[in-house]
Amino acid sequence: MKSNRLYILSILAIFISFSGKAQDTSGKYDLPSMVEKSLLEVFNRTATSFSENGKNGVRLSKNENDGVAWLKHVIFSNGIIELDIRGSEEFQQSFVGIAFHGMDNNTFDVIYFRPFNFQTDDPVRKIHSVQYESMPDYSWEVLREKFNGKYEKAVIKAPKGTEWFHVKIVVKSPQVTVYVNGNSEASLTIETINSRASGKIGLWVGNNSDGDFANMQITSLE
Repeated sequence: MKSNRLYILSILAIFISFSGKAQDTSGKYDLPSMVEKSLLEVFNRTATSFSENGKNGVRLSKNENDGVAWLKHVIFSNGIIELDIRGSEEFQQSFVGIAFHGMDNNTFDVIYFRPFNFQTDDPVRKIHSVQYESMPDYSWEVLREKFNGKYEKAVIKAPKGTEWFHVKIVVKSPQVTVYVNGNSEASLTIETINSRASGKIGLWVGNNSDGDFANMQITSLE
């Protein structure tokens, strides 16, 4: 009986740890230091630290297909994710954002931006500036075909595509709300399209993209 009880307790502890209930992810994340201490689990990219014009951050290299740098030992469920991001205005070559509720390198949610669409005069491209995906089943292609205009929007008061911009992502599963540069009006509000409510969190870049990330902070809402 005692051994059965210990087994049940151990399984429960593992479940709680995985679900993110047992740890508080709140705090500032020194991304350059995490690179130096090998605290980023990088997939299909190279991560390097940099310091320029008073900004200390991490740069993910350019490569084909998506890439992600997971924060090791961090399980995220509900909370506020804040950070500064910089992409480029190179058409179809700049997709930058945050992956969360990740199970592995192929299964995760992501909020990302297309900076090359921020200042375009094309109204169709403009509403493709910030995007939600649920990989692997609901890529942007699938969502655009089945739910056109629901999971991607224009960025409110969009900056230039070459500028740093501040991102605030509020995750209260299943709702996700995205704010840019301190604007009180949300650029995107969606409900996640899967049953995941916890998992890994990381810096994300898309096909043929690199990206810069700095000043990351997470505030837990658990």
